[in-house]
Amino acid sequence: MKLHELQPHPGATKERKRVGRGIGSGHGKTCGRGHKGQKSRSGDRKMPPWFEGGQTPLHMRVPKRGFTNPNRVEYTPVNVGVLDKLFEDGAEVTPEALAEKGLCSKKDLVKILGDGEITKKLKVKAHAFSKTAKEKIEKAGGTCEVIGK
Repeated sequence: MKLHELQPHPGATKERKRVGRGIGSGHGKTCGRGHKGQKSRSGDRKMPPWFEGGQTPLHMRVPKRGFTNPNRVEYTPVNVGVLDKLFEDGAEVTPEALAEKGLCSKKDLVKILGDGEITKKLKVKAHAFSKTAKEKIEKAGGTCEVIGK
């Protein structure tokens, strides 16, 4: 096969609809748009996908429930078992060190949680600690330091 012999499969391409070419074409006069109304006019007639023709939109009809706290503080959780796997004995664990290991981003607030076991003596600096995490780190001989937000 040569480059000039390439062509689409039969039926893959369609000729465009030529409108406004006389009554005999079947697409003359109104050009398939019908008579009057928004969709018959020229210009931008596209409505947003949520528009319901003047009916009360769905997002307004559905009852609202609950409350979103604007002052919520969201932490990135890191378990002590993960710290035990990723850090050497005596290492200092900071949010920057965790970001280098790919556990959080540099601007995230970090909370250390108590899932897993820890055997290494680590100096852990984080924005928050759970009670069990603090107990496990201190039991292993490490230290916990809460840093500012």
